[in-house]
Amino acid sequence: RTQEIQKLVRSVEETPEPISTNITGTIPRWISGNFLRNGPGKFEIGNQMFNHWFDGMALMHQFKISNGQVTYKSRFLSSDSYKSNKEHNRIAVSEFGTVTMPDPCKNFFQRFVSRFELPKPTDNANVSFVTYKGDYYVSTETNVMHKVDPETLEATQRVDWTKFVAVNGATAHPHTENDGTTYNMGNSYSSKGAYYNIIRVPPTKKTDGDTLEGAAVLCSIPSVDKSKPSYYHSFAMSENFVVFIEQPIKMDLLKIVTGKLTGKSISDGFFWDPKGSTTFHLVNKHTGTVSPIKYIAQPILTLHQINAYEENGFLIIDMCASDDGQAINNYNVQNLRKSGEALDEVYNTMCRVFPRRFVLPLNMDQHTPYKQNLIDQIRTTATSVRVGKNKVFCTHEDLHGEDLHQYGGLEFPQINYGKYNTRPYRYFYGCGFRHLVGDSLIKMDLHDKQMKVWQHPGLYPSEPVFVPSPDATQEDDGVVMSVVITPNEDKSTFLLVLDAMTFEELGRAEVPVNIPYGFHGTFNAQV
Repeated sequence: RTQEIQKLVRSVEETPEPISTNITGTIPRWISGNFLRNGPGKFEIGNQMFNHWFDGMALMHQFKISNGQVTYKSRFLSSDSYKSNKEHNRIAVSEFGTVTMPDPCKNFFQRFVSRFELPKPTDNANVSFVTYKGDYYVSTETNVMHKVDPETLEATQRVDWTKFVAVNGATAHPHTENDGTTYNMGNSYSSKGAYYNIIRVPPTKKTDGDTLEGAAVLCSIPSVDKSKPSYYHSFAMSENFVVFIEQPIKMDLLKIVTGKLTGKSISDGFFWDPKGSTTFHLVNKHTGTVSPIKYIAQPILTLHQINAYEENGFLIIDMCASDDGQAINNYNVQNLRKSGEALDEVYNTMCRVFPRRFVLPLNMDQHTPYKQNLIDQIRTTATSVRVGKNKVFCTHEDLHGEDLHQYGGLEFPQINYGKYNTRPYRYFYGCGFRHLVGDSLIKMDLHDKQMKVWQHPGLYPSEPVFVPSPDATQEDDGVVMSVVITPNEDKSTFLLVLDAMTFEELGRAEVPVNIPYGFHGTFNAQV
């Protein structure tokens, strides 16, 4: 029986002034900084309800950790969407799964005309905290991000991608190199159709007020289907390549553009094409050239990458993936608020997400043989077979044992990013999903595919974030932090700190407020 989780998607009040927490166990004294989290926190405006989990108004959270003590505060993002909704006391700006209805105060003619306006992209940045040039931003997937002060959680500046590069938005999952250079992806549309663009943002500011100055499109990849580009939530990056995964979950641009007229939301324009394949596009980070070789795989849906690195002439890409992309529409608020058999039914129709590895051969020429597995020098059960002049068909290796099935698969993967992103690595962390949200924390050891698990009935941990200890020599020397939601008990949410090596609990900081289940977070270390 799927436990009721409707309280995980309930609206809450903000807590803009820091409050103290009740600590059990020990929070290591070396942890110093802000654990920042983002996610939806308000699902109703006036007497109207948002339809989709991704639509809720962004609520930013800060757990300030210092000398073994923790304080908590939260603040709604003062986005234009939030202010407009508040002012009108109704949903005034369309979100991913919710179309705004015409303003009842307008006359018939104005209402009629407003149906023909293109939907204004929302600036409700509720997905993640990201950094560009050392500054913190909250991001969603539209053209607008907000620069946020990690101390006060106040939004200090609205930053629009379209003012800097010819894209109409960017993902909430950029990749950052050690020097601070950041890569991202965004779409652009022209009379020739849809394009996927790889964007590079320089590592440092020229002036104090800099935001995305110097951002440039590294390369543009045309969508195979001009009016129905693939949806992507993230991309992979190795030392020398950006990898764009074109997957068969598509966006019907005509449906999306006419949504105001037809009363359809953006999510209604998303569809899964089970006959489509998945294509990996390799882009050289130094030259911006796209590899002529297309690496093809069965249809998969991937939202989050784990890691990618190059070894012995191969590109190894690890990701969380499922075989079916219908899932995205199941996360509407009505489903999440169901209980009993109705909730079981929603969960049982969803495809589980599992960690997988693809291995792509990089050094191909006219002498590369056809119809045989090209992977050698790497221990893997993944295969890559040349099936055409510039075409390689790839199958994956499961990065888990049978035991992961009993935890419902794994999502929200994280690694020791600062030291091991784009490099060979051994461990990743994630949430097990036996419910529509995470209900366990998992550490996977890639050497033997053995797992360590933290779980307790009725507790719902969110994305685990790894923080290395100051003089770490081992990859997993540090802590894993997660915000744990307790829908069955009032006001007992807590920040959990696990020893990353043993996966045993070190301590927790209980917060006397309710927090909804969020998406992504980051640790803003303070020296």
